[in-house]
This record gives sequence, C-alpha cells and structure tokens, in this order.
Amino acid sequence: MKAKILLLCLALEVAPALAARQKSDILVMRNGDRWTCEIKNLDSDVLYVKLDYVLGTVSVDWTKVDHIESKQMFLVKTQGGSVYSGTLATASEGGMRPVQIEIVEAAEQKVEVDKAQITHMEETAQGFLQRFNGQIGTGAIYNRGNQSAQYNLNADTNYPRERWSASASYSSNLSASNGASTSTRNEVDVSAQRLLRWDNWYYTGLADFLQSTQQGISLQNTFGGGIGRYVKNTGRLSLAVTGGFGWQRINYQETVLPARTQEMTSGLIGSQLNLFYFDRTTLNVNALLLPAISDPGRMHFNLNASYYVKLWSKLSWNFSFYGNWDNRPPAGFASADYGTSTGLSWKFGNR
Repeated sequence: MKAKILLLCLALEVAPALAARQKSDILVMRNGDRWTCEIKNLDSDVLYVKLDYVLGTVSVDWTKVDHIESKQMFLVKTQGGSVYSGTLATASEGGMRPVQIEIVEAAEQKVEVDKAQITHMEETAQGFLQRFNGQIGTGAIYNRGNQSAQYNLNADTNYPRERWSASASYSSNLSASNGASTSTRNEVDVSAQRLLRWDNWYYTGLADFLQSTQQGISLQNTFGGGIGRYVKNTGRLSLAVTGGFGWQRINYQETVLPARTQEMTSGLIGSQLNLFYFDRTTLNVNALLLPAISDPGRMHFNLNASYYVKLWSKLSWNFSFYGNWDNRPPAGFASADYGTSTGLSWKFGNR
C-alpha cells in the first residue's frame, strides 16, 4: 500500500514536466520586475509560475502582482463564489487593477473582477494527472531504553474542477514498546462537493473508514451527505460549515469482548477551516459531529488538524493532531482515541 502511494506521487510529479506548455505568459510585479513565464495556478494568495531558467515552481505573492497577460484558458473563482472561464488580461488603470476575463461561452463578453476578490485560479488545459494536488508525509521515533517505536504515515490529494472537487486522505499511526501491546490507528477519508447555483453554497458527500485498537474498533464505516456554505472564503482564510445526515456501521474487535456490530443513523454537522500565510505556514482543521438519531443521546466526534511549516521548495515540517470520541461506547470499550504526530511532508502537483 505504501509503495503504491509513493509511486502515484512520483507519477504526479513527473507528468506535469512531460506535458509542459509554452512559457509565453506575462507577469509584471509592482516594483517593475517583468517575467515571461507559465502561470500554473493561484491558491491561498500565492501565484505559482514556471520559468525557463528556474527549476521547479516559483511562488509569487499575489498581492504584489501588478499585471498579468495570458492567452491560456483559466478557471477563476472569487470570494463571492462566482466561477469564470477565459483568458486573462489586466486593465491599464492604476490602483487595485481588476483582471479582465474573456468568457469562453461569449467571445465578445468581458467580465472585470477585482484582483483582490480572486481566491483561486488554474489552467483548464491540464491533463488528468496534472490536476491533482496534495502531499505525502511520514515521521518516526525510536527509544532504545524501553525499546519503544512510533511511526506515522499520512497522505492526501485533491482534484479540483470548475464547479466541483473531490479529495481523499489517508493516515496511519503505530506505537509499540517492550512489554505493551502494539497500538494502531488507520483512517481513510473520501469526500466530494459541488457548488450550487447560489454563491458559496454547495452539496457534499463523504465516506470515512476508521480502525482503532485503542477503542477496540475493527472497522467503523461512516457515510454521509448534506448542504454546506463557505462562511468565509478569502485568499488566506477559508471556513466552511455543513449540515446533513449520516449512517454508521461499527464492527468491534472480538479480542476485547465478544464480537458485536452496531448500526445507527445520525445527523451530521461538519466544519472545515484552512488558514494560510504566503506559502510558509498552513493550518487545516476538519471536525465532524454525528449526533445519533436511532440512539438518542449518543454522539460521535472526529477531529483532524495539521499545521505545516515550509522548509524548502516543496518540503515541509508538519505537526498533526487526531481524535475520535464516542460518548456512549459498548461496555468495556474505550470512549476516545487521540494523539499527535510530527514529521516531514512533500507536496506534489502545481503548488
């Protein structure tokens, strides 16, 4: 499994280089610097570009960009939730210059969008593999004194399109020491969302699969869906909330108590927070509360948070917190499993 993840990430790194387009875009900074480059995408107030004479992708502060020109087709998303598709040009007036977008569906029509309102931008001519963005990371600790060892492995990827996106993540934690049983926790999360016709509203679906020896969970399946809204959506802050319904099936380990399976329907309340600071630090927090409908009074809560600090190029140091709580587990089973991990991670894609 780990080898497959590493091979996939390698393929995603190599594919863009093999399919690179001509570097004919124009980028002019506020201090007068002028670059002929290939504009890749804009995310978190960081514009990613490629130059003929520079290896890798260059990160540019979007707030310090004065002028851009490109004949390449781009998808552009704004703070208000609007989505446009077209080539890019910049008006010649001074001050906060808007970006003119020529809408593909109507070649004569131009829409002017304030540059400060743009939160995301990406090429439309990318191949399938080139559209993926994400990271893979790992960390390990060994103590010879009590012969204890810990390791963690995590990976996530996102596939954005014009009005929808899909993402998947995987995390694995193991702790072992002399004289104690090995503790493991593995989680896979898959989700997708599509924007509605109302700005910043979307509908979403998710699936989560959890295994935890601490809680005696052999496999916890969670499926859900609902309606959500981006409460805040700027270049450096994204906050979304979701409400809907879910269903869970929990298989408990036979080694703890006689094997048992529980199923329940529940409400679903979720939130996602992303904070960015110019390609240097990133904070991601995902929280999911599932108040049971078929078992009133019982609640499940899942929290995953990660903090990234850029070290060099696409290499970052990360610190993560994970937790899973059940206020009414079966008798003899633990109600919580939580912990922290740290290590190094490597980004792939256009970032």
